[in-house]
Amino acid sequence: MFLLPIKTKFRGNAPYSDGVGEDIIDEALDLFRANCLFRNFEIKGNADRVLIYLILFISQCLGSLNKNMPQSEAYKSLNTLALSNFSIPSDPGFPLNAMYQGPTDKFQADQMKQYLQQLRQELALRLVDRIYVDGQLSKWWMCFSKRKFMNLTL
Repeated sequence: MFLLPIKTKFRGNAPYSDGVGEDIIDEALDLFRANCLFRNFEIKGNADRVLIYLILFISQCLGSLNKNMPQSEAYKSLNTLALSNFSIPSDPGFPLNAMYQGPTDKFQADQMKQYLQQLRQELALRLVDRIYVDGQLSKWWMCFSKRKFMNLTL
């Protein structure tokens, strides 16, 4: 996986983006509704691996929300989900081990975990801002909560 620059407020090892243009999180949010319908996804580079992970995390986030949840509760719920224990490539519970090369040592594993946690936190924050319209969950986002991207879940 590449360490792609992101616009973030959270501490981590991702390079900071200058705020001009889109970052990988914006791209994942923009393309989620089209990409979540795919059964296969051609990986053309390491940035695609980050995109796949983010799309799977968006699916997990949407699945954890319910339609009567207020926006403030959704922030708390998704932040808790972002900070919860998760597996990284080479862990037995990671669903994409065939597509990802695992870390070679403990330092790389810690760096990957820190980067993924930073991505998860920033994505959870931006997702809530995007899926709530006038204080209500958007039905156009929630209709994709049951879809499985590539028949996988995190």
